[in-house]
Amino acid sequence: MTEGTENLILEHLRAIRAKLDQHSEEFRAIKLRLSSLETQMANVHSDLAILHGRIDAVEERLDRIEKRLDLASA
Repeated sequence: MTEGTENLILEHLRAIRAKLDQHSEEFRAIKLRLSSLETQMANVHSDLAILHGRIDAVEERLDRIEKRLDLASA
């Protein structure tokens, strides 16, 4: 190979390496954002579970009140 060809190949390899480094950095940023979204979704699910528990407790109390007042249907 001639010196010009070798320089051209090295130039292309450097450009490829630079682009790969850029993609790697972008991939890291995306992984961080995804991790943050997963954490937020887990928190939402936890909050929903708490709300469902509270609603169930209110329904039980309402059922007892209806029974005491003879409002519940048989």
